[in-house]
Amino acid sequence: MRASQFFIATQKEAPADAELISHKLMVRAGLIKKLGSGLYNWMPLGLRVLRKVEHIVRDEMNKAGALELLMPAV
Repeated sequence: MRASQFFIATQKEAPADAELISHKLMVRAGLIKKLGSGLYNWMPLGLRVLRKVEHIVRDEMNKAGALELLMPAV
């Protein structure tokens, strides 16, 4: 998929409530968008990045013989 086809809403300024540098960068890059207090939407490009990281980690865990688990996120 071409980059021109993605919906990317970048920001010039970091959000005032963001404390972590990773949080600031993800919001500014348009990877996530704040929905409410502590709730974020994964934007299309951010979701794609998340899935690629999950795939890499899953492959490495399989090579090491580790088991995957899923914990609730609130």
